[in-house]
Amino acid sequence: MSRIQPSNITNAMTVDVEDYYHVAAFEEQFSRDQWDSLPARVEKNTYRLLDIFAENNCQATFFILGAVGEKYPQLLRDIHQQGHEIASHGYAHQRATTQSRAVFHEDVYRSKSHLEDTIGEAILGYRAPSFSIDESNQWAFEVLTELGFKYSSSTYPVKHDLYGTPDWPRFKYTRDEGIIEIPVPTLKIVGKQMPIGGGGYFRLYPTWLAHFLVDKYLNKEQQPYSFYFHPWEIDPDQPRVTDAPFKSKFRHYLNLDKMEGRLKTLLQRYQWSSMKNVYQIK
Repeated sequence: MSRIQPSNITNAMTVDVEDYYHVAAFEEQFSRDQWDSLPARVEKNTYRLLDIFAENNCQATFFILGAVGEKYPQLLRDIHQQGHEIASHGYAHQRATTQSRAVFHEDVYRSKSHLEDTIGEAILGYRAPSFSIDESNQWAFEVLTELGFKYSSSTYPVKHDLYGTPDWPRFKYTRDEGIIEIPVPTLKIVGKQMPIGGGGYFRLYPTWLAHFLVDKYLNKEQQPYSFYFHPWEIDPDQPRVTDAPFKSKFRHYLNLDKMEGRLKTLLQRYQWSSMKNVYQIK
């Protein structure tokens, strides 16, 4: 098999559009009924990302949290009008592993319906908050198929204290329920799967190491790479949560001041497009 250089592969850039108070790490500090009273940052940060993507000729997939979409419908329209893909991140950022089938159905239906009504186009993709589809709730794929989704990117084949399906497939595949699943990328090193898909790991790893791992993945696996992050990750001035556990604060605030620069370098180093374009979803 011939060696494929990273520059010849188009990869998927994705953004999970949620605010700092939506994240699972702070779910004990911010209840849902507090959201509207908190200083919002997501609109400003997402418009900044749109500018960065435009400067780097990058198309992306924006997995929009329904609560954000309802609050900022013009933001949705602007994302869509600039040629990016709109996809669903559910409505209330509840982990799917904590929801019943009925609650999950209502949460995802509410998000998908509002997104489609706002942009006037079918929503093809879904990503579960905190990659929270696993062995315990595979019925979620049945619900997604029933609701008309074509693909999901809701699994991360690693071991993690909050999520992970280490024994599940690592690359795009079609499930028995009829939906395509696109796992977050991992790199197999010495028999273990190393997380390389973005988010906090990208802020944790030195830039040279992050690039090395992506290059190794592209050359070794000859598969597109997909990257995910959040608008709050380019916002070092966001309000600080002081009463959260140390681990949560470390993960959330680590190297926020460096993220925008690292993102720009990543955009310039590789070719990017949306999930539906890269993985040819129709």
